[in-house]
Amino acid sequence: MNRFDEIINRRETNSVKWNTKEMFGDEEILPMWVADMDFPAPAEVIEAIKNRADHGIFGYTMPREGTEKAIRSWLKNRHHWEIEENILTYSPGIVTAISMAIQTYTGPEDKIVVQPPVYYPFFEMAKKHKREVLYNELLLNEHHRYEINFDDLETKLADPNTKMFILCNPHNPGGRVWSKEELTKIGELCLKHEVLIISDDIHSDLLLFGNEYTPIASISKEIADNTITCIAPSKTFNLAGLQASALIIPNGSLRRKFNSTLQLHGLFGLNTLGTDAMEAAYKHGNDWLDELITYLEGNVAEVENVINEKLPQLNVMRPESTYLIWIDARSLHKTDDEIKELLYKKGKLALEPGSKFGENGAGFLRMNIACPKETLQEGLKRLVHALT
Repeated sequence: MNRFDEIINRRETNSVKWNTKEMFGDEEILPMWVADMDFPAPAEVIEAIKNRADHGIFGYTMPREGTEKAIRSWLKNRHHWEIEENILTYSPGIVTAISMAIQTYTGPEDKIVVQPPVYYPFFEMAKKHKREVLYNELLLNEHHRYEINFDDLETKLADPNTKMFILCNPHNPGGRVWSKEELTKIGELCLKHEVLIISDDIHSDLLLFGNEYTPIASISKEIADNTITCIAPSKTFNLAGLQASALIIPNGSLRRKFNSTLQLHGLFGLNTLGTDAMEAAYKHGNDWLDELITYLEGNVAEVENVINEKLPQLNVMRPESTYLIWIDARSLHKTDDEIKELLYKKGKLALEPGSKFGENGAGFLRMNIACPKETLQEGLKRLVHALT
């Protein structure tokens, strides 16, 4: 039986999420901000870590054949995506991988396209490398659902200095699972203008309400050869602290260049426990994930019901994937700092301010609902108190 309803104290575990005294100056704040779950990992993953710990030797470790086999099997069985052998490489995390990709495939004069509101390390990492960022802002349609402005996207891809496009599929923070048609159009535009695709697919396992995920690299060989797909068990199985992710790079030339950059920075392998945990998760995590998704769908419904009843001025964007709720609070006519003040001081609640994800995220809030129902209900109570 999985322990999704169990409340586990994380305050004395060096948790970034739960160290609210250091992060927010108040240990009474309930954290529902950063994207990690308050659920223990699958039992098989915990057992794999215990077995490695019992062995007692933690020398240099490399992903073995079984690791690749587990990943390939997971992609085939879970997402109907069959990838070739020997096209994987590994990184401690996806942000690290994006940083390495920027260094590998772009230069100081080059431009990188992102689609805000989006996971902020995309544009922050590009700026840290002194690359110019071009913003293809997502549009809200009449159904309060994000769409891509393809005319603007092509204009930015057509810039001769644009060398990279960073895609978030599924989208964080909006929870959109991009359709095959949308992804095909993106892929063809990037091919047309010779722009490399870096696709962050870290939320692709967390599909809600029957939505289906299409890896952009699965659409055609040509698009696959122009794409680096980043995956990890960290969001799916709550393993972020073990620092293990994988990159799918079908193009041999791109893969060799990327691996050379990893070696340049002394990144020759993965954490010993992270490697074992990743393999165990992909081998044994299917049933656990099915139960998690059902639980998350119930949490989404709880958020919708409470906000619709008690904060009807807010608009909840139902996620098609992820355990993150994107809440439109623009009708409050308050700045992000003013909303944050209300949440912290009055509600004792920490959510992510929308402007963190780009200028067009201002007035929104991102809420992490991957927690026991009792915690969620307390968080919603605090949200209502803060904004009423």
